[in-house]
Amino acid sequence: MKKIFYSLLLFASATLLAQKNPTTRFAVANDIVGTIDMFNARKDIVQSMNVYKTPANLPTNLKKYSDIAEKGLTEFKIKKGFEGLDRLTLAQLNEQKQLPKDTPVFIDGYEFSDTETKVYGDILANMEVKDINGKKSLFINTSR
Repeated sequence: MKKIFYSLLLFASATLLAQKNPTTRFAVANDIVGTIDMFNARKDIVQSMNVYKTPANLPTNLKKYSDIAEKGLTEFKIKKGFEGLDRLTLAQLNEQKQLPKDTPVFIDGYEFSDTETKVYGDILANMEVKDINGKKSLFINTSR
C-alpha cells in the first residue's frame, strides 16, 4: 500500500512541476525566445511585431517554435542598434547549474528539448534544478 501511495505522490508532484503556465505568451526576435511581457516593458526597442494566432499559421522560419505557440506566438523586429540584449543558449544555462548540456529545460512548464535554443536573459526570473522521475532538469520561471 505504501508503494502505491508513494508512486501516486511521485507522479502527482511530477505532473504539477511540469504544468504549463497559462499566462505565459512567448515571443521571438532574431531567432531568440523571449516573452511578450519582456518586449512590452521595452517598447522603445521594438520596430514592429507580427502575431500568429495558431501554430499552423507560423511562417517557415518560426515552425521550430510550434511547441510553444499553442496560444499563439509573436515575432518582434528590433530596431537597429538595440540588438545587444543579453542572450544565452539553454545548454549554457544547463552548464551553469552543473547539468549535462543536452538536458531538456522547462520554461514556465514548456519543455525545450533543443538546448541550442537561445533565450533572452530578461526572462530568467527564477531558475532552479528539480528532480523529475530520477532525472534532474532546469526549471525557469519567467514571472518576477
